Amino acid sequence: MKNILVPTDFSENCNKAAELGIKLAKLYNSEIHFFHLIKTPVEWVKLDKQKEMQYPETVKQIGSAKAALRELEKEAEREGLECRTFLTFDVGQENILKHSGHFHHDFIVTGSSGARGGVRELLGSNVEKIVRKADVPVIVVKDREVSFPFKDIVFVSDFLQDVNEAFKKVISIADKCEANIHLLRVNTDTDFNSIDQGLNPIKEFLKKFPDLDKYSMNVYNEPDVETGINNFLKYKNADLIAMCTSGRTGFLSLFSKSIAEGVTNHSELPVMTIKV
Repeated sequence: MKNILVPTDFSENCNKAAELGIKLAKLYNSEIHFFHLIKTPVEWVKLDKQKEMQYPETVKQIGSAKAALRELEKEAEREGLECRTFLTFDVGQENILKHSGHFHHDFIVTGSSGARGGVRELLGSNVEKIVRKADVPVIVVKDREVSFPFKDIVFVSDFLQDVNEAFKKVISIADKCEANIHLLRVNTDTDFNSIDQGLNPIKEFLKKFPDLDKYSMNVYNEPDVETGINNFLKYKNADLIAMCTSGRTGFLSLFSKSIAEGVTNHSELPVMTIKV
């Protein structure tokens, strides 16, 4: 993790994401970039100073955004981090990801108000689409206060897909935080079986990671994946939920589109998605 991007609209949850981004950057000695988007009534970059004054509300908004970005930059610099800020006009999430690729970010941390209902807009774009299309791991910060360093990370998978490289990213964070990893498989209506049978794919998967020692194996039989995650969390505290996405469909076969949106948008915990 060498270069972290934090898109922000300066909302409460985005501010929590910024704090987490700074802490992760410090943990990994990474550079951190803060990115803010402003929707403007006209193509702002083509206006001269005189024409800008015809839009006093936009000028005020830009001034406030610059001040807020400067405060985030100062927070990062107080932690000894290299930091850059970007203020962009009238672009959508495709441009956020293009921006991320241009600067070779290898991690994105952002906020969402999702738990208050439905898929929410962030920076003029849909958080779920950013999660689906990003080539790098994304952590979406939600309503609950972030507990960091993470102490308990839930990694959700059917453990039948090839998620080895994605799991290595989870291990990296767990090692840095000295966290426990709780491997969770949820058998749904289509594949209910015994707990022992459900554990077999996890055991086979763990053979590839013989040095892993701080972990638990968990299997739940539930009507759907999201219910399984929620019921697991009733009995086990966690600070982060991690799962994989696929470039073709957005999400691996374990997760239907609606389930993935449900986990990403309804969970109060931070959710980390990793593209495979």
